[in-house]
Amino acid sequence: MSDSFAGPGQGEAVEPEHQAPDDPSYDPAAPAPLGVERTPTGNAEVDGCLARLGDADHLATDGHIEVYEDVHRGLREALTALDARPGPPAPTGAPTTRSSYDRS
Repeated sequence: MSDSFAGPGQGEAVEPEHQAPDDPSYDPAAPAPLGVERTPTGNAEVDGCLARLGDADHLATDGHIEVYEDVHRGLREALTALDARPGPPAPTGAPTTRSSYDRS
């Protein structure tokens, strides 16, 4: 017999081989929806952005950032549009005030 036996000794624990992500037999869990409920807001533009969040449900985590940035951009544009919308028309002409000293 040879003394160069490379296996575990009697009573030693055997550790399973670790599979690396680049190993073809490595199969991580597929992306799955988180099941987060999105309640409609009543604003079509905002609701469209929130619906877009559902696209991340089917992507790996490294693909989420693109969806989140797109949704953030859309929500920011919707808020900016609220500031740009015209309000009620401003009164025309200068306001007329009468001084208490003017008794004509």
